[in-house]
Amino acid sequence: MQHWLYETLHPEIYHGHERRPPYFEGWYYRLINADENQRYAIIPGVFLGAQGHAFIQILEGHTRRSAYHTFPLEQFQADRQRFEVRVGENIFTRESLRLALDRPGPLGRLRGELRFQGGQPWPVRWSAPGIMGWYAWLPGMECYHGVLSFDHSLSGALEVEGQGHVFDGGRGYIEKDWGKAFPAGYIWFQSNHFDTPRVCLTASIAMIPWLGSAFRGFIIGLWLDGRLYRFATYTGARTESLVLQDERVDWVVRDRRLRLEMKAVQAGGGLIYGPTPHNMGRRVDETLDAYLHVRLSERDGRVLFEGRGRHAGLEINGDVPRLLAAR
Repeated sequence: MQHWLYETLHPEIYHGHERRPPYFEGWYYRLINADENQRYAIIPGVFLGAQGHAFIQILEGHTRRSAYHTFPLEQFQADRQRFEVRVGENIFTRESLRLALDRPGPLGRLRGELRFQGGQPWPVRWSAPGIMGWYAWLPGMECYHGVLSFDHSLSGALEVEGQGHVFDGGRGYIEKDWGKAFPAGYIWFQSNHFDTPRVCLTASIAMIPWLGSAFRGFIIGLWLDGRLYRFATYTGARTESLVLQDERVDWVVRDRRLRLEMKAVQAGGGLIYGPTPHNMGRRVDETLDAYLHVRLSERDGRVLFEGRGRHAGLEINGDVPRLLAAR
């Protein structure tokens, strides 16, 4: 019980020490250099089950290539008290990552170390331990989510397939997921590359299994001027409209004071693996080059923020027609 309380109040750390299969946990690092011509998502993680293994996934934004590197479970190590995960010789924390990959095939050779400065996680309180709000206290949820850093600066360099890339002055973002499986249908997008510095939007809406049924739930965080604007099912916010047309998502939410309008435009992406209750066999199409348009306004129409996010991550996956039809 004591460690469960500690885990819940520390969403960044590994939660799988006492979990029974099927179980997955993965950390998502977004890395973009200062010139914005080198864009990567690095996803270390672990799957516990009949085909259990550790993994490091890599998605390269500008070429849309992806790779999934597997490791024996015994090569996965995670500290119980702080966020430090090791997959083979690769080390991941909230302040840095160190890659020492030397594998055959595309994106198999990555070496180097990046350091992160000035990160701001989603605030954790007893009443709302992170982005999940009070839902974080509920056992047995299909999938839990955490935001470890809305936006931070990068320093260091990576060597990718023999070519060196300097990331000094770049920007990064870190989030994570853990549980039994990804939702049956969901939409997720995120960007921290707006013309206004230190702005980040992360938003997701999904079908949430609950007591033999399912409901449509969402969580949105807009980090702006050092303040977090929360819109979520658990805050009482409501979806005013959600439309998916061609390659564009139009989503509007509101609460008692504010209205948030979001448009996400898809771009070509690469395939990564997502968890099911059986394995890491779910293929997920993710782009790192979507565009967002965001407008935050008061209910009387006064605009508090309007901006365009570039190099956005975007996933539209699973039973999306059911998601769109749900209320």
